[in-house]
Amino acid sequence: MTFTEALFALLPLQALAAALVLIVLIGWRGANAGGRWAQLGMLSLALGLALVSPALSGHAQAPHGLHSAGVAALSLGLSALWWALGLWLTPRPGRRAMASAPLLLGAGHALLQASPAAAQTLIDLVLGAQFAWLGVALTLPGRHTPLQGLTSRRWRLLGLTAVLPLLAAVLCRAGMTLLGQPAAWPQLLLGLAGQLALLLALPMLLLAWRGQIEAELSSLTHIDSLTGLTDGAAFARRSVELIAMARRFDEPLALMVLELDDLETLQAEREIDFASHALALFASCVQAQMRLGDLAGRLGGHRFGVLMARCLPEGPQALDQRLRAALLQRAPAELEVNLSFSAGWARLRPGDRGIADLRHRAETALYEAQRAGRGRLMAEPGVTE
Repeated sequence: MTFTEALFALLPLQALAAALVLIVLIGWRGANAGGRWAQLGMLSLALGLALVSPALSGHAQAPHGLHSAGVAALSLGLSALWWALGLWLTPRPGRRAMASAPLLLGAGHALLQASPAAAQTLIDLVLGAQFAWLGVALTLPGRHTPLQGLTSRRWRLLGLTAVLPLLAAVLCRAGMTLLGQPAAWPQLLLGLAGQLALLLALPMLLLAWRGQIEAELSSLTHIDSLTGLTDGAAFARRSVELIAMARRFDEPLALMVLELDDLETLQAEREIDFASHALALFASCVQAQMRLGDLAGRLGGHRFGVLMARCLPEGPQALDQRLRAALLQRAPAELEVNLSFSAGWARLRPGDRGIADLRHRAETALYEAQRAGRGRLMAEPGVTE
């Protein structure tokens, strides 16, 4: 057995081992839809690799059409993995093409068995197109970016590292076949690319599945998946308790509303995920600088709120200064750009019916801060900062 044949002989075992690990770690009944498609994809790849293995399909007594069934199973595995990516990320166009590719490839290969060169070229072109479409799915922005400290960019980069060498290898083999110059090195290159792809596929799929699980848990616990802060609905519900306690014990309470300045402009000048990273960084600074017992949340879009219990008159200004110092230190180091924010705050009044009245006055102060030139804190009218 040559080194290249040994590489291809190991591929089915690696794919099967990866599928079993996914089933054990993710489970079957409790797995989300993306996890189940990933498991089916790896199982189908293991079956296809076993059927197209030279040790089996090249055997003199191998059943007719065994190789065609193998390439169809390979195509089916790639389609299943693409379907999993569509569930973990934003769904991509091309569902009909990916769904019909296995059937068309299997049937086309069976019809071209009398011409091995044409059959091999068909395999390479169809699988190459599927690899390319997987690469497109991994390149475009996703639904959860970043998610609870785990960015989808990490596992998408693993996926691209697995897919692109395979795409190059199959296109290289197709080109050599079309030129009528078969050589051993394209097959060796494909074997090495397959080994790399299966090595990276398992951690990629596990990281992607973990991201989806974290997103589902965040929705159940009313945590904003981007920032890790309380979402707007939960912020409003929890504010009822803080307002009731402040009134019961006659304690001061204030709401501070904050918003990053010029985020749309900065986003247009930089990479596609910049706004998400900036919001996550700002939320992290808010969490680190707010006092124990305060309530912080993402009110929606680029806007955040901090409900400050037992708030002295200098409390909002002190928090504002701490936040600006933290942002000045962290933003250039982590985002390579300076970030600024505007803020407004309001104090709870006896006539306030709830958080909506308090928020309205705090947002009015925020708008005044933005009109005054941004990068500053302003209080509601009648309150001295």
